[in-house]
Amino acid sequence: MSHWSLPALLSNLHRDIQNRLAISRDSLAHPVAKGDASESIWLELFQTYLPQRYQAASAHVVDSQGKFSEQIDVVVFDRQYSPFIFNYQGQKIIPAESVYGVFEAKQILKAETVEYAQAKVASVRRLHRTSLPIPHAGGTYPPKPLVPILGGILAFESDWKPALDQPLLAALDRADTDSRLDMGCVAAHGIFDYRREDSAYHLTPQEKPATAFLFELISRLQSSATVPMIDIKAYAAWLAIS
Repeated sequence: MSHWSLPALLSNLHRDIQNRLAISRDSLAHPVAKGDASESIWLELFQTYLPQRYQAASAHVVDSQGKFSEQIDVVVFDRQYSPFIFNYQGQKIIPAESVYGVFEAKQILKAETVEYAQAKVASVRRLHRTSLPIPHAGGTYPPKPLVPILGGILAFESDWKPALDQPLLAALDRADTDSRLDMGCVAAHGIFDYRREDSAYHLTPQEKPATAFLFELISRLQSSATVPMIDIKAYAAWLAIS
């Protein structure tokens, strides 16, 4: 009689992600094709395993002042309380208030890709976010404080040897508050995360980094408050201009 094995299930989940990333790197000749394949692999992981209150998509983010982020490979966002601004033929525009986290997917982790991801994350965090008072049976609650937006990078391999060491820390430490990467995964080596309690990065070599990263992300999402109540009328005001 066969038996379920939790260690085997988690190991195979990581092995599946790592193998698919390796195949996309080794089999696809064009850099854009490699990048698209990497992005789709991470998106599928999040779409499959994150709780349903969260969704993940490649998208632009917009605020009620009409400013847009750069294109983001993976946006983790709320779909229970927030509308899409635009969703057509694979092109998604997501309101800034609904965003929990943004991640860039790259084949290789190196100084240039870390800097690139930092700029993408900053383009989202600098957007304006509204927060309305919340009505309830006895009156209204005050506007909810804004949830810090997680930022990170997802990669298969690293240019650095060892992958998780001082060169990575040096690249991460060049960021300001808006561009700081909170967490990242190098599927062949390990994960990193920034911890506010000691204002420092922690580098963690892992045998199953993709699975470890997924669980760390879910844990961080669990500790985040629900997104604020969006001022949809602030977006609707643009109808008179279009």
